[in-house]
Amino acid sequence: MHMATQTKRWTIEEAHSLPDDGNKYEVVRGELFVTPPPSDDHETITARLTRILDPFVAANSLGMVYRARAVMRFEGSEVEPDLMVRQPHPRGRRGGWDDAPTPVLVVEVISPSTRRRDHEQKRQLYLDAGIPEYWIIDPDAEHVRIVKSGQRDELVHEEMSWAAAGVAEPLRFAIRNLFSD
Repeated sequence: MHMATQTKRWTIEEAHSLPDDGNKYEVVRGELFVTPPPSDDHETITARLTRILDPFVAANSLGMVYRARAVMRFEGSEVEPDLMVRQPHPRGRRGGWDDAPTPVLVVEVISPSTRRRDHEQKRQLYLDAGIPEYWIIDPDAEHVRIVKSGQRDELVHEEMSWAAAGVAEPLRFAIRNLFSD
């Protein structure tokens, strides 16, 4: 006899009620994802990328580079990208995550526990939210997958180039700079 199984659909509020146990809780279209704290290697890659992005973002008035614990919300989903670039709320106006500006870049550094969701659920969420560019960094393969709506993914092994909208000269850097000094 076949028994139907029903999967619980999580809300942001329910995820926020979970214990503060060091794990990261994200909700993508009702699906709860629990991720253990990142490894030192993961955090080193995000720190190196922050060092590369921050001067470019500031010089080109693209906003700020936000790290984990900053969230992006879209249609009942809440995720914590490893990095994202977006404008802050307008000066003098307090805002929450629900009305935060849409990021112009989102970056995820994959690990064995996040590989599928970064390539599937989060990818689709970011595209649906109108994120112009999404990078998936693979530390094992030492490459970056560039995802843009309506285009084929691009795998970059040597030199990255980010041509953010409205910027005269793109940011360029060697991929190896993410994985070693």
